[in-house]
This record gives sequence, C-alpha cells and structure tokens, in this order.
Amino acid sequence: MKRLFVGFFLFALLLAGAGAAWGWWWLAQPLRVLVPVGSDLPLEFHVRPGSSARAVAETVTAAGADVPPVLLHAWFRLSGEGRQIKAGSYEIKPGTTPRGLLGQLVRGEQALRSITLIEGWNVREVLAAVRRSPDLTQDLDGLEGEALMARLGYPGHHPEGRFFPDTYRTVRHAPASSVLRQAAQAMEQRLALAWAQRDTSSPLKSPQEALILASIIEKETGRDADRAMVGSVFINRIRIGMRLQTDPTVIYGIGKDFDGNLRRTDLQTDTPYNTYTRGGLPPTPIAMPGWASLLAAVQPARSNALYFVARGDGSSQFSTNLADHNAAVRTYQLRR
Repeated sequence: MKRLFVGFFLFALLLAGAGAAWGWWWLAQPLRVLVPVGSDLPLEFHVRPGSSARAVAETVTAAGADVPPVLLHAWFRLSGEGRQIKAGSYEIKPGTTPRGLLGQLVRGEQALRSITLIEGWNVREVLAAVRRSPDLTQDLDGLEGEALMARLGYPGHHPEGRFFPDTYRTVRHAPASSVLRQAAQAMEQRLALAWAQRDTSSPLKSPQEALILASIIEKETGRDADRAMVGSVFINRIRIGMRLQTDPTVIYGIGKDFDGNLRRTDLQTDTPYNTYTRGGLPPTPIAMPGWASLLAAVQPARSNALYFVARGDGSSQFSTNLADHNAAVRTYQLRR
C-alpha cells in the first residue's frame, strides 16, 4: 500500500512537472489568430473599463485568437497581474505570445493609429481629413469657426492656420477633437518659438501677423530654398506700404466657388482677402504653414526684391523693380 502511494505521488509530481513545462513552453509560443488567408493585419480587440480577467480572455478569443479562453484566463490569474489589465483598444501583432500579450494589457500599450495634416491645407481640408478617419470617434460634427475652437480650448480664435501640419499618433477610437487639440497646441508652441527668433527690424507687430504671412508663404512656394526670399518680398512690400498682390489670398476669398481658374475679374472683385484691392495682410491665415514658412516669415532674407514670378520648375525669379519683373513674366509665363 505504501509503495502504491509513493508511486502515485511520484506520478502526480511527474504530471505536475510536465504540465508546468508545457505551460512555460506555451507562454513563449506566438498566439495563432484567425484572420483571412494572406492577411498580415494585426488582430484588434477592445477591453472595456471594469472588465474582469475572464471577460478579457473571452474578448481576445472572440476577436479571433485561436486559444481556449479558459487557458488564457488561467494564465492571467496565475500571473497575479489579471487585475492590473487596463481598458483600451489593443492589437495582437504576428509573433505576440501569451506572455507578451499580458504585458501589453498591464502596461496599457494600446494600438496606435496615425493621421497626417499636410502643409498648405486650409481648415476645410483639415476637418475633412479628420472626419473621414475610421480610427477616430467623431465628436466635432456641426462645429466650425469659433465654435470649433471653443471646443478645443481656444475660445475667440479663428481656426484657419491654427493647426500645425504634422503626423499625429493616437489610440484607436480617440475623439477627433483630441487630434485637433494636439495640432492646435503644436502650432501655438511652434509659433511662439518662431516669434521669439524674429528679426527685430521686422514690421510684423504680433505672432498672429507672422502666422498670416507664413500661411501666404506656404501657399506661394513649395521650394524650401525660395521661402526666405518670398518672405523678403512681402516684408519689403509691407515696409513701404505696397499691396501684397498675392493670388492665393484672392483664391481663399473666393472660397468654395473657386473653379481652378483665376480670372482678371477675380483680382478686381473686392473681398477681405483680396490683397490686390486692399492693403496690408488679410484678416486671418489662409492655410496651415509648416515650420520652414514660419521661420521665413520672421527671418526673411535680406534683399531689395519686390516681385517674384514662378519659373515653371517650382522655383521663382525675383526682381527689385517692375521693369525686370515684367521681363521675367514674359520669359517664364507668357512664353509658356
């Protein structure tokens, strides 16, 4: 009887050891996920606030992880970290092990998505990009103008030009307002940094004026080498009281009715943004300027240039007088 008991005890130990060895091996094996053949997309799932370890295990398997929920739940409990799992949106990438998955859940390493705001976009284009993103929860429907900025924490501000163009990373299903709030804060910081580095002889009187000019520079050239000279032309014009006469502001004033063809009558039709009919800067920015354009507005090149014309290759020809400018127009524009 004693021998039978010892044998049984040893057999139980052997089974326990084998089970422990198998469990240790399983924790290091990549989780299989049930996804369409040929797809390398990560498996996504969402953990609701207050979910138990059992509920999380069931959520993972329901999303497509090929593992018994009871096994996953046992691991969460035996680890002692099951109650530390954080709510949020997660993904299981190829190669993720049960051990690695629990680490993600405990650290709150949620699935991130990105949205890119492009230099030169106006606020309508920004809102369109944010609103069509499938990764964001839309909470800005019907909000525009100052109502939009008030929601973001900037009451009394016009939204045009107030978002810094960049790529923003956010968790899945984050509010759309959170992305725009990040972009608004980024522009506020970049504008303050640029203004602190301004040429002290600049005729610009405020960061807002710098932002407006930077937006015009952004729309006038996409060539980094020309930005400082374009800024110089406009600063020189402001100094002598000459009208800016820049087409992008006229186009902005036309708004949604612009059909892609700027006509002479458009240049003669007065709007608050027509810099052919009105002196000084327009009332607001006309687009989102990037960092290079912000610097070009506050640190323009030192020159006597008052005119420029596109050469047709992305660069510009600069002139100090009207005669040379007209000759450049004939060379680079009319002959084309």
